[in-house]
Amino acid sequence: MSKIKSESPFLSNVTEREYRALQSLVDYTSVESLPEVWPLAARQFGNTVALHNPHANPEVKITYSQLSAQIQRFAAGLQVLGVNMGNGETSSYGERISLIADNSPRWFIADQGIMTAGAVNAVRSAQAEREELLFIIANSGSTALVVEDIKTFNKLETGLKDLPIKLVVLLSDETPPTAENFQVINFTQLLDLGSNQTLVAIKPSGDALATLIYTSGTTGKPKGVMLSHRNLLHQVKSLGAIVQPQPGDIVLSILPTWHSYERSGEYFLLSQGCTQVYTNLRFVKEDLKKFQPNFMVAVPRLWESIYEGVQKQFRSQPANKQKLIGFLLDMSQKYITARRIAEGLSLTHVNASAMERLGAKILELALSPFQALGEKLVYAKVREATGGKIKQVISGGGALPRHIDNFFEIIGVEILQGYGLTETSPVTNARRPWRNLRGSSGQPIPGTEVKIVDPETRQPLPAGQRGLVLLKGPQIMQGYYQNPEATKKVIDAEGWFDSGDLGWVTPQNDLVLTGRAKDTIVLTNGENIEPQPIEDACLRSPYIDQIMLVGQDQRSIGALIVPNLEALEKWAENQNLNLSTPDQNLASSSQKIDLESKIIQDLYRQELNREVKNRPGYRADDRIGPFKLILEPFSIENGMMTQTLKIRRHIVMEQYRDIIDGMFAK
Repeated sequence: MSKIKSESPFLSNVTEREYRALQSLVDYTSVESLPEVWPLAARQFGNTVALHNPHANPEVKITYSQLSAQIQRFAAGLQVLGVNMGNGETSSYGERISLIADNSPRWFIADQGIMTAGAVNAVRSAQAEREELLFIIANSGSTALVVEDIKTFNKLETGLKDLPIKLVVLLSDETPPTAENFQVINFTQLLDLGSNQTLVAIKPSGDALATLIYTSGTTGKPKGVMLSHRNLLHQVKSLGAIVQPQPGDIVLSILPTWHSYERSGEYFLLSQGCTQVYTNLRFVKEDLKKFQPNFMVAVPRLWESIYEGVQKQFRSQPANKQKLIGFLLDMSQKYITARRIAEGLSLTHVNASAMERLGAKILELALSPFQALGEKLVYAKVREATGGKIKQVISGGGALPRHIDNFFEIIGVEILQGYGLTETSPVTNARRPWRNLRGSSGQPIPGTEVKIVDPETRQPLPAGQRGLVLLKGPQIMQGYYQNPEATKKVIDAEGWFDSGDLGWVTPQNDLVLTGRAKDTIVLTNGENIEPQPIEDACLRSPYIDQIMLVGQDQRSIGALIVPNLEALEKWAENQNLNLSTPDQNLASSSQKIDLESKIIQDLYRQELNREVKNRPGYRADDRIGPFKLILEPFSIENGMMTQTLKIRRHIVMEQYRDIIDGMFAK
């Protein structure tokens, strides 16, 4: 498709179809800073509900007009209390305010209120460790705090004594405690102050720093990612090339609101008049049915949990019905495989000939009755679990396992996988509804360039060859806050950002990721193993809940596996096996299964061998050797996962060092 040339970095090299899509949305091309968006949105959408928290007590609904007004009052209140564009310490930055809170409408009001006042926010979850939060407050040079509640304040108070904090704002309406060195005020008190004060209009330039997002990361100390207004607005102005929401569309929000992925998604969808409904892990399945969202932004783990719930329903059916469902899913898999080839959207047939595509089209037509039968008997009912009105769901923040991608395509829920990092604001690539190349992370969004280079020589590689992914565009961060050495390591003199990811591009410039450069496991035979694709393949097994590969400097790779005990117990019942053991530490409370028994070990060996060998591109070195079944899941609570549900590999390695060493000592 031909490209449209434009002097605007937000519209450079877009296709005609993307250009038409962008033109159909509310236009913010003249806006230079993020706070300018909300008064315009208020005029456009007025009484449409912008933010809805059904789980608050009392329930909260805020219209666009109310949202803009509360942002203005929050900002004016901060100005009354002395917050301004500069604090005399660094003239190039506005005053820094640490925003330490979790998902709620008030978080959004505080976020945009801080920017509207001319300040810069440094954001993090209230659930983060105390030492990490104090590091962020100190490193950012914050002179004020906005915190979730008194509990959060109490966690931090003793650590604030030697810091230049002059003001603390509670996002709750609790009675503010008395503090010796700074003023404490609650949310309503701040808005009341702002309602009696004329806001001093601040209009930052596009290059002005807007926010610091500290990477929780999987290694090392957090680094403050510096994102400017231009960085954030690039997402608002260009994500319409991926999805085209309409005013009043429902968006279900579950990810941490301070995280760059969720945050940019919220900015864009709210700029277009959507209604954002807040949910959480406890209520998400209920809320999908109740609110029937049109869009949802989430990480792969959510789609996996929905898939696992559906599979559990399938397993509860009578044997003859299970057999029918299995047959229909197999036929539908063949159907979508043929359809992808016919439409030129098969990653394994990137250069399919006209004859191959014709043959695939004939096969697609032949299999279509089975797909129609599956739709009538099974798939439409499954879609009800998502509310039945989803236009597209956007997945990012990690690799989407192939079987999850396949399953949702079969049942008619379109997943658009995207890619990016905190340092890229974050979206750089995404699949489009009209070019949904499964297995890829899609083409670059407007204004963005992707280059694949040799990891050693940094020389560009042609399409199809795997190498290091470099990124360039208006969304690339300004750098790491007060850390020029770290910035220089990832952004070169020409502005290319080193993602640390490995991948390749198709002839049509779709990005296909193959793993993290720093996660690569190097075996003693010199072979490099990318763990993520193999782990994704193993997760197809119903008996594996979580898995992490290990084996650096070993002869083979190994695995730590968190078993799905429910599926394992069901299997044991169907096999009429008595696998009980008197050791209560070995298994679930409902049945004590000896995970070290030969029959269990043989089952997992069989599962691992099958899933790894069935993976596209299988090599002998991909085979998993020793493995260990462990009962404690990787989670945010035990520190083994990040807030976006990525395994913190170095933490897991430390936790299970003795077990891993023992696996390879045998």
